[in-house]
Amino acid sequence: MRSKTAVWFALAVLFAINTLNFFDRLIIGAVGEPIRREFGLSDASLGLLGTAFTLLYAFVGIPFGRLADRAPRKWILSAGVFVWSLLTAGTGIAQNYVQMFAMRLGVGVGEASCAPAATSLIGDMFPPEKRGRAMSVFMLGLPIGIALSFAVSGAVAQAYGWRAAFFVAAIPGVLVAALALLIREPSRGESESDGIGGLRRIGSPYRLILSSPTMRWLILSGAVHNFCLFALSSFMTPFLMRYHGLEIREASLVAMTVNGILTLPGLLLGGWVSDAARKWRPNGPLLVVTMAVLLSVPFFVLATNASAGHYYAFLGFMGAAYALMYFYYSTVYATIADVTEPSLRGTAMSIYFMAMYLLGGAFGPYAVGAISDLFTKRAAALAGAAADAVSLEPFRGVGLQTAMYIVPLLVIVLAAILFMASRSVSAEVNEMQAWMRESAEPEL
Repeated sequence: MRSKTAVWFALAVLFAINTLNFFDRLIIGAVGEPIRREFGLSDASLGLLGTAFTLLYAFVGIPFGRLADRAPRKWILSAGVFVWSLLTAGTGIAQNYVQMFAMRLGVGVGEASCAPAATSLIGDMFPPEKRGRAMSVFMLGLPIGIALSFAVSGAVAQAYGWRAAFFVAAIPGVLVAALALLIREPSRGESESDGIGGLRRIGSPYRLILSSPTMRWLILSGAVHNFCLFALSSFMTPFLMRYHGLEIREASLVAMTVNGILTLPGLLLGGWVSDAARKWRPNGPLLVVTMAVLLSVPFFVLATNASAGHYYAFLGFMGAAYALMYFYYSTVYATIADVTEPSLRGTAMSIYFMAMYLLGGAFGPYAVGAISDLFTKRAAALAGAAADAVSLEPFRGVGLQTAMYIVPLLVIVLAAILFMASRSVSAEVNEMQAWMRESAEPEL
């Protein structure tokens, strides 16, 4: 049994790693507008910088997931943080779009090491009844990392240029990489009461994971959820600058508040409510997150529909929508651990993340950017303006606003998917617990 100090130190380091994960990931969202102007990019090209990150993130995550089920996870995390921090700094010296695209591909490789190894560690450090809260602490790195990214990167970009923002982001990574090596690695299945250890069911690990109806629904939910939030986070600062007329620092602060501060209540409540709902019924956590996601829809519509210049209304409504959407993370991540044996949790998370980022995160920014370009040209044509880059600029705010309406429509689909997952999860949790009891290593 590991000491509480060791467990909470490990969770604190994992939180720090996740914070840097999302800090570095969202810099493009914070400083995307000056990058677009310097390189003369369309919104679709700007969105592709987000796609570059997620493409390799999705594919490389699978081998990292298998590695997390076999090798010391702290070494995987340490190396990953160090590599992606160096490549983040490298993005700041890119001299053209192709070089920047290549650097973001490399950052995706490094960051792919984070989620499978970290969530596998948490699954082995915390028992099922406390796992939701532990996951919520780990996932606090998401809003805090995004908030810091928008606040720090926006301020640095305004004072010193967008390149400096990437240099500043790389500095903490070296320190956190060293701290990761101090984590005391738990044994596989240490938190389970059955002493299951590293045992797993017979068969292909991928087939075992994908044979679960709950996992298939959760994988699909991850793709839709990531599509929506990646698209919004990538274009929130440009939208605030174009449509509401804010400067980059002000726009970044509003985006920071929405993506960071106002999401914290939802993320923290999600973990606590998930653990409480589990006592009510096995599928309680997924029913709660289904309702929270559905309630976010009118807030997304009101935020997108806020009049030009009324950015406080946008901030309030979008913040409420994000808070409700953030119920998702701690609940779904804990559920994946519940329906998967300890020795396959890293692999399960990597499969989930592959679909989440390949089908969701990779397409979200590009799709919204392409739709924005389409409606920008349509608005310009209706006004009788030319289709060249300079003439299109005044219409980019309206074009992007129209593109953002795709999000509430997809969130309704997300709620339906989560509800379907809630219908199968109870039986699967009971089956997994029964298998672990039957297969447990006998006590000496």
